[in-house]
Amino acid sequence: MDLLQVVVLAIVQGVTEFLPISSSAHLVLVSHVAGWPDQGLAFDIAVHLGSLVAVLVYFRRELAGIAGSALHLRRDASTALLGRVAIATVPVVVVGALGKQWIESELRSTGVIAAATIVFALALWWADRRRGAERDENALTVLQAALIGVAQAIALVPGTSRAGITITAALLLGLSREGAARFSFLLAIPAIAGAALLSAADAATGGDAPAWDDLAIGFTLSALCAYGCIAAFIALVHRTGMTPYVLYRIALGALLLLFA
Repeated sequence: MDLLQVVVLAIVQGVTEFLPISSSAHLVLVSHVAGWPDQGLAFDIAVHLGSLVAVLVYFRRELAGIAGSALHLRRDASTALLGRVAIATVPVVVVGALGKQWIESELRSTGVIAAATIVFALALWWADRRRGAERDENALTVLQAALIGVAQAIALVPGTSRAGITITAALLLGLSREGAARFSFLLAIPAIAGAALLSAADAATGGDAPAWDDLAIGFTLSALCAYGCIAAFIALVHRTGMTPYVLYRIALGALLLLFA
């Protein structure tokens, strides 16, 4: 990989991982436009780990509270939130384990990614328009967490956007924009960690030595961009709503359809 590809792909990953705009759609578009070769599993792992570090650092106080409550076996809001995150993670683990090969072989076409980008953009717009109660992530019930988890499993279809569909589901269940975003970002922790572990297992079977300087640059840029996007999104989403992201996704999906 040349330096330009490393920098661009790392920035794209960091910016799009936590925004409801589909990281896979952007990576496909960038690859088509630039004509770059596949970046390889090792680089994918590095940039995803950068995104993971970003969300861990951003939610460090909440995670410290959760860890403290769990270690001391306290039943409070922190352990309840941990339980909701765990429940919401189960569906994506099950669906990913059972359908990983089929999804990768049948659903990674540009046409599928473009269609999912547009369809789930409209779902996000509808959810944002009809949102009702303004509750935060701590108000989720077990059933509501499970439903958001089912929505997250749908995000295994490329172009759906994990952040986009979990925020959509949370809005429909009565969370505020900020609460929906925060729960979506917390859900990203086990999702990204699990995906990185699976990719690492696949990469371990390969014989090519990784380019460590490329991985270091990708990791750092992805982490910085992801942290900035998380902070900006949560700070601004109450004022901006989801419409800018919806319009952007529709335009992106239409552009991808041209390539399809």
